[in-house]
Amino acid sequence: MLSSKNIFDDEITLDDPRFLTENAFQQEDKRTRIVPGDVLLTIVGTVGRAAVVSDNMPRFTLQRSVAVLHPKEDVCLSRYLMYALRSKRAYIEKTAKGAAQKGIYLGEVGEIDLPAPSITQQETIVGILDKVSAVIQYRQRQLRTLDTLIKARFVEMFGDPVANPKGWEKRPLSEEAEIRIGPFGSLLHKEDYISSGHALINPSHIINGRIAPDNDLTLTDDKYEELAPYHLLVGDVVMGRRGEMGRCAVVDRPGLLCGTGSLLIRTKGDLSADYIQKIISFPSFKRTIEDMAVGQTMPNLNVPIVSAFQIIKPPKAVQDSYYAFVSQVDKSKVVVQAALDKARVMFDRLMQEYFG
Repeated sequence: MLSSKNIFDDEITLDDPRFLTENAFQQEDKRTRIVPGDVLLTIVGTVGRAAVVSDNMPRFTLQRSVAVLHPKEDVCLSRYLMYALRSKRAYIEKTAKGAAQKGIYLGEVGEIDLPAPSITQQETIVGILDKVSAVIQYRQRQLRTLDTLIKARFVEMFGDPVANPKGWEKRPLSEEAEIRIGPFGSLLHKEDYISSGHALINPSHIINGRIAPDNDLTLTDDKYEELAPYHLLVGDVVMGRRGEMGRCAVVDRPGLLCGTGSLLIRTKGDLSADYIQKIISFPSFKRTIEDMAVGQTMPNLNVPIVSAFQIIKPPKAVQDSYYAFVSQVDKSKVVVQAALDKARVMFDRLMQEYFG
């Protein structure tokens, strides 16, 4: 069973699914009846993301945070409907109701007005948008490949940070970084949450080592200023401390807040944030983290536990060699990112032209 966290624009992931018994699956399947060509729309949390179910998807069902739309083939193409719904995201976000987690009802989804040109015109629009979308996806794959190259170089130079095959010195993380837990829930109230405010980063907002570009938990400017000790600065590491423990990312933009389910890790300078993030994300290190967690109902990490993390500290010359390599790869990433941004601008212009 998947949820809204698995649905992105023109992409459905199978990350962290909820597994059901065959009987439970059959019951849920009667409700959703998902078939290839259906359009999925997120309606709870981060609302307005849409994707089409492809022919090669395995059998799955969905939580109620996702609406399943069955396009009428003689009226609307699946991919046209997906693009049309994506163009209505601002309206969907405005219509969504709720405090900590916003949602939109199926009846309200059914009332969304969409342009309905002929099938021939839809085919033309989809063909053009698909070409630009393919360029965007290609550039995104290039960035992921460059990230993989950096990860491979990390393993080559430093090895398994738990096994420490090169016998380097290990230091407690608290000696290398400031560590702070996110604000307690009692500091946050229903009226503090708004749409398109300052994002609160919890483990679910960290995907594949990056902070997701959109977020279902955002706060007002006043609450953001009030929670100054929990501001995430560019270059900090934010790490999940409960539920999906060990998910972490380097903060890449300002205006974010450390969530209640996360920890802020701010390097003192000898080790880079990138290095700390890669150590914590290493598979063997994540297993060690899970073994250190406390609590029965929901295992979690606290500041003393994270402070005691043993981090390998290679000689400065070795670190400098790694960072020099990363710097060269980053130059390539800048070029690819510029091309990606250009393609996104073109895509947005076309969406405005076709859907207003």
